[in-house]
Amino acid sequence: MKQTITIIGGTGPQGKGLALRLAKAGIPVTIGSRDEEKALQCADELNNKLKDNRNLIIGTENNKAVKDSGELIILAVPYSGHHATLKELKPFLTGKIIVDIVVPLAQGNPKAVDMPPEGSATEAAQALLGDDIPVVGALHNVSASTLNDLSRPINCDILVCGNQLDAKKTVMNVIKTLGVNVYNAGLAESARCIEAITPILIRLNISKEVPFSHAGISIMPPIH
Repeated sequence: MKQTITIIGGTGPQGKGLALRLAKAGIPVTIGSRDEEKALQCADELNNKLKDNRNLIIGTENNKAVKDSGELIILAVPYSGHHATLKELKPFLTGKIIVDIVVPLAQGNPKAVDMPPEGSATEAAQALLGDDIPVVGALHNVSASTLNDLSRPINCDILVCGNQLDAKKTVMNVIKTLGVNVYNAGLAESARCIEAITPILIRLNISKEVPFSHAGISIMPPIH
């Protein structure tokens, strides 16, 4: 049996999409929320969308979700709750790897970022938790709409960054099960660039001059 992955903020659009994709790949998922009833309802809703691997998604409140999780905890909360959520969960995170997918979008303007003093949300999380709890930045540039549409493959390569190589490798191996290309983009400071790509994609996706939406990024080899 594969280890359960917990998604904190799993009732939001990004969290729901990741839960569906992971469950589709046969990985058990626990959705964590401050509101346990909301998490339970969300889990039922998502399980009903899965033709196979149904009932791999469960819901509960945040602290229990973390305690019952396997090694990986995905943080998918809005940036406004990023720091507070980590502070609340920190006592339960020993032995865990935090996968931080949060992008610090500017308040009221999703076409810009408002980076914290540490340089990025990923770096802020690592500073807050300390070096004993590895933080891996990943999945910043994938559209929530794309994740939730199981009829289509994910149209985005995934850039992963963090200061601990073993933790990055663990996260990369899990993300590969979603059928995407995954690249080690370096130390946590690389998140300053990776997180900043998201508002650019948002700008393009809402532009009337671009004939498509929900774009992702692709790392392309040389064309001969």
